[in-house]
Amino acid sequence: MEDKFCFDVLVIGSGGAGLTLAIKLASLKIRVAVLSKFALTACSTYYAQGGISAVFDAEDSLESHLNDTLDSGAGLCNSEIVKLTVQHGKDSIDWLRKQGVLFTEEHTASGETKLHLNLEGGHSHRRVVHTDDATGKAVSLSLIQRAQKNPNIELFENHNVVDLITESTTHGKRCVGAYIFNSSKQRVETFSAKVVALATGGASKAYLYSTNPQSSTGDGMAVAWRAGCRVSNLEFMQFHPTCLYHPAGHSFLISEAVRGEGGHLILPDGRTFMHRYDERAELAPRDIVARAIDHEMKKRGIECVYLDISHRPAPFIREHFPTIYQQCLEFDIDITQQPIPVVPAAHYTCGGVLTDSFARTDIENLYAVGEVACTGLHGANRMASNSLLECLVFAERASEDIKQKLRQLTTPKNLPLWDESKVSDSDEEVVVSHNWNELRHFMWDYVGIVRTDKRLHRAMNRVELLQKEIAEYYQNFRVTSDLLELRSLVVVAELIIRCAQQRKESRGLHYTLDYPETDNSQSPKNTILTPKNYSVLE
Repeated sequence: MEDKFCFDVLVIGSGGAGLTLAIKLASLKIRVAVLSKFALTACSTYYAQGGISAVFDAEDSLESHLNDTLDSGAGLCNSEIVKLTVQHGKDSIDWLRKQGVLFTEEHTASGETKLHLNLEGGHSHRRVVHTDDATGKAVSLSLIQRAQKNPNIELFENHNVVDLITESTTHGKRCVGAYIFNSSKQRVETFSAKVVALATGGASKAYLYSTNPQSSTGDGMAVAWRAGCRVSNLEFMQFHPTCLYHPAGHSFLISEAVRGEGGHLILPDGRTFMHRYDERAELAPRDIVARAIDHEMKKRGIECVYLDISHRPAPFIREHFPTIYQQCLEFDIDITQQPIPVVPAAHYTCGGVLTDSFARTDIENLYAVGEVACTGLHGANRMASNSLLECLVFAERASEDIKQKLRQLTTPKNLPLWDESKVSDSDEEVVVSHNWNELRHFMWDYVGIVRTDKRLHRAMNRVELLQKEIAEYYQNFRVTSDLLELRSLVVVAELIIRCAQQRKESRGLHYTLDYPETDNSQSPKNTILTPKNYSVLE
């Protein structure tokens, strides 16, 4: 018999956005389920090193934070959304401290303590609140602990979303739940809810090299698209400039803060090069730094460049970057004496499911929070450490809206059952791994840091072939976690390519050799894709 679960709110994702939303809702006795595809800590929040941007320095200002964000976003940020977000920076940090997050502090000349603020790329002031170089881990563990102690929150590990369940209304569609694959029991379960929130993170695993955990496979974007939501600006995939280059490094991220504290990018012969690309050198926005590294690697035929902070005192390095220091030591790299080999890697999806200022999507009672969403904050390029801030601010906004409407909503009943009567166990699972590898390779080669029309066309041809194979496989065999991820990735890969094909200019993270200049002849436009011919489960 199929398992059924019923909650007031179903939150799909256990990162900073999902847990913040759950905790804020549960404080009002709202019954919340939080689903995690793997372990609760297998999310991008947990691996975030840098920090959270907020204005605390007396020499800084909200206006400066706003202007820096707009500048990084290359003309596509929604200024009202940026203003809304930066205004809530301090409150968001204060709320996290109340949840038990211990941020790094420093002593002033008068003997008082205050938050230590890092400087990162794109920022004109120090405004990045952090916990050493493992901010995300501190935030994630504190929120998990809070959620585990809350009787109104039920946490489900190893649960991956298959599809949303919607029903028709006079105005369109409403979300009433989701089919969820319980990978521990190897079966699909039905979760009904008055409200569903997607907090599933980004889609950087569509690329061969990524800084993010295995969970970043675009699941929320794919299920929202299939259900009928618009997506926007998916051509803007941010490649972090500095990922550890080592065969056993497993895409370990080297924080932006290393450059903020004086780290230099150098060639194998020790020469610096960033000054030739931007007057801000190593502190230029990520898109500029990543393109510069990519160009130097291709021009010189080298496998990586190097990030050197060894000129700073060794105690300073070990104190400010303990995680990076220890991780590099495991690979026989002493960053107090040696430069770090680095390459760019897919890091953050700036586009996503289109939402409004309360995180509402096109489907009634369906919200999207965090990296899965396109709020208008990041524009064509996310500024460093604005991502966790977005999670916190829009989780708060969503909770406000949900609280207002929840009392008028009724519990969904008689949801359609999951039917697997016509499928069997697969004896060809090698197809899934082969298709996954093929997709990630051609996305890296053709839809990466530098693009052309021809490369995008080649990528689309391969996506269309893969979609047919995956659809046939999905229709004939029982679902597995790997199959669901591949099914999501091929959807998101198509959406990324289609967005990229529509933008006939270079802007922010989207750089194409066919249109190398930014089109300033007209107001910048967002790329918006609308689903067609999607089906409604009734």
